Amino acid sequence: MNKYELLTIFSASLSDEQKDAIVDKYTKLMEKDGGKVELVNKATPWGLRKLAYPINYKNDGYYVLYKFESSADVAKNVVSLMRIDENVLRSMCLRCDK
Repeated sequence: MNKYELLTIFSASLSDEQKDAIVDKYTKLMEKDGGKVELVNKATPWGLRKLAYPINYKNDGYYVLYKFESSADVAKNVVSLMRIDENVLRSMCLRCDK
């Protein structure tokens, strides 16, 4: 099991219920196959912020930081699903040192 940090920028046009649902969706994917989510930062200090430059004609984004532990296959699967999700503007996943 490896430790990962995943920073994701979701579309700011989502309602609060949709944001909670999409965050829970990816949390459950990370916990699949024995993974463990240590931290999901849905609120401050990240939250809703102005982007440095427009992404897909959007100027604001909802930032969420995940810290989780899982196998490499689960992390790869989550990142690939985020790439095709239209509500995810950007994501970056890093493996942390032990």
